[in-house]
Amino acid sequence: MWHSGRPESHRQAQVQGDRVSDRRTVILEAAARVIARRGVRGLRVEELAAEAGISKALVYYHFGDRAGLLRRTLVFISDRAERYTAGDAEGAEGDSPREGLERSLLLELQDVPEVRENSTAWGELRASAVFDPTLRDELALASLIWTREVADLLGRVLPTAPESTLVASAERLTSLLEGLSSRWLSGVLQLDQARSRMREAIAVEIAHLGWEGEAVI
Repeated sequence: MWHSGRPESHRQAQVQGDRVSDRRTVILEAAARVIARRGVRGLRVEELAAEAGISKALVYYHFGDRAGLLRRTLVFISDRAERYTAGDAEGAEGDSPREGLERSLLLELQDVPEVRENSTAWGELRASAVFDPTLRDELALASLIWTREVADLLGRVLPTAPESTLVASAERLTSLLEGLSSRWLSGVLQLDQARSRMREAIAVEIAHLGWEGEAVI
């Protein structure tokens, strides 16, 4: 009896866990939409609950308080960006190292709803961290992971470049990309201009790194 009941208990626990995960995802998706639409200051739990089609109590149950919700939303946005910048696996497979680097960075500059929403919300949360210390640890970790990913891509282009040089280059590229994204979203730059500036910056960084090692273009 004990053995026959255990798998059923495990399945029930798994189903319950999936439901909790789904609810959290729905709330985080709604939070990203509201932040992209109204900014961090405009995020009200009442509006978020209505956007997600749930009760306010459920928001607090899953995230504790508004600060906890903002921290988890930042992580959610970072993870979502990682998924769409990975792009289509078939396209990535045929890329040269340099093409793979360009592709990953330029996918952050797409005029599609998900990217606009994600980039706007990321910019809002990043700006809020200036005034809200509770966001800084999550922001620093997300930025570190992103920088590490770009440094790895640069390392494929220039396998013999020193690690510290690759990281510094990745920091410059990700910082520029955040600035270009902000200018595009605010209408200061057209999308094609922002993408062109990003390509130029990539070329400059590769040329700079070329002094440190042999490039695999």
